[in-house]
Amino acid sequence: MYDNKRMSLLIIEKTFHALELISSAAEPQTVQSLASQLHMGQDRTHTLLNHLTKRGFLDKDKGNSSYRIGVRCISFAQIITSNLTFLKYARPIMQSLEKEHDEAVYIAVLKETDVIFLDMVDTEQPVKVPALVGRRFPFFSNAAGKVIAACEPRDYLQRYLEKIGRKRPAVDFDNFQQELLTIRNLGVAVDNDGLGEQITSVAVAIKDYAGKVLGALALIGPTARMVGERLEREIIPSMVTSTQLLSSRFGYAAP
Repeated sequence: MYDNKRMSLLIIEKTFHALELISSAAEPQTVQSLASQLHMGQDRTHTLLNHLTKRGFLDKDKGNSSYRIGVRCISFAQIITSNLTFLKYARPIMQSLEKEHDEAVYIAVLKETDVIFLDMVDTEQPVKVPALVGRRFPFFSNAAGKVIAACEPRDYLQRYLEKIGRKRPAVDFDNFQQELLTIRNLGVAVDNDGLGEQITSVAVAIKDYAGKVLGALALIGPTARMVGERLEREIIPSMVTSTQLLSSRFGYAAP
């Protein structure tokens, strides 16, 4: 077991090292050159490079059997750069919301059918929700996912159901479709218990200049603190205002 684990880690290390060498080289790299730099045999190096080529991380020049960075690596770099810009603009607004309401504030995005919480500004309250950064949740289980889904094309739910087939979660999708229509009209989503018992989340969609949804700004806290007038008159209005400000940074103009 230990030897297998060590071998897996070694392969991962060699893979990243190979990508670093190829991306930093002025010229495309050959198997012979990379094998020498990686301290690997040419057969093993060739197998590693072929695997990366099949996955789109490398491009192979058939003329001289050299390798350069592929489209998939470039795509990943663009996604990372985009997310960094997204978070850079969002961070000050998240900090302002946390300071105003003393509750945890998150930035979330939709990846296929899951919501991923990318970043947070935590509260100093003694009773608070466990950190959710990096965690994935089904889109229908929380306010961030719901408000993003509400802005998707109206056949989003149908496409989702077709994708998962028989593995349907215990959700009444007829009622959920109506909930999404209500959220679309209100521009804000509120969810209770979807992220855990006695946890409430409030979210508003972040949009760009074309009206495309980039993600959601979400405020999450214990349900006991997220009720009544505080929710309706304080939290929701400031969430809407803050998200409009963030969206304007990406060129969005509210109608």
